[in-house]
Amino acid sequence: MSTPLEYYNSIPPVTKTYAAACLFATGAYTLQLYNVWNIALFYSDVFKRFQIWRLITPFFFIGRFSLNFAFRLITILYYGAQLERGPFDKRTADLVWMYVFGAASLLVMTAIPYLWTPFLGPSMVFILPYVWSREFPNARVNIHGLFELKGFYLPYYMIAADLVLGNQLKQSMMGIAAGHLYYFLTVLYPLSTGNNILKTPRLIHKLVAFWGEGFQINSPFRNDPAEGVAFRGRGRRLNGSRSTSTRSEPRDSEPDETATPPPSSSASGVAFRGRSNRLGSR
Repeated sequence: MSTPLEYYNSIPPVTKTYAAACLFATGAYTLQLYNVWNIALFYSDVFKRFQIWRLITPFFFIGRFSLNFAFRLITILYYGAQLERGPFDKRTADLVWMYVFGAASLLVMTAIPYLWTPFLGPSMVFILPYVWSREFPNARVNIHGLFELKGFYLPYYMIAADLVLGNQLKQSMMGIAAGHLYYFLTVLYPLSTGNNILKTPRLIHKLVAFWGEGFQINSPFRNDPAEGVAFRGRGRRLNGSRSTSTRSEPRDSEPDETATPPPSSSASGVAFRGRSNRLGSR
């Protein structure tokens, strides 16, 4: 069994970032480091007081520490990681685009007064198991060791669980609607017409490449750490710019095969070298 640190390091980057942000938001609220209503979604404050952060921060608050919070955090870690390792493997930018499109869809829904809710974290979390259930409709899901369900029916079980726990069904239904809209526009509609009208924007590709985490197989931008270098020179060997005629000329330092080799000095270590005379030559 892995340690908590090893498990944390094994979580895919997008899932890890979102889960850590949700945990940090709830932890900081529990420590009373901020007022939770300062990050809630109020369109009047967005347009009249230009508090633009209220369009982003509601997605990171999934409730105070409770059984519901634990259930939602486990949902992020399990189904988010399953998507990132499965259908979105080597498609980090596409997964980030799923989060961005889901958030934009939820913001449009909450513009309707009846569907307005101050925190959209629970709805965002519900997108993950819905998309997973469409990607793995025949997978067997064990429900607390009591019974099994096909993956296709998982979102409906989660709605029933929210009903039992006393949660608002409106947030779950909004998550299903946003997840179904994304899956329809990126999978079902392109399969039936051959036209993908919801491609991942180049800006998302560029942000993921700048982030440096994950990998996008069809990204138009390379995740190259040397891209930010102002000047990249071309390496040349010394004397590599000489012309062909210069290279063909013989060098003075090359040995001449026809020249007489120098006398060998192999006998320089002999103690005495005398003169030889034939016998009877006198």
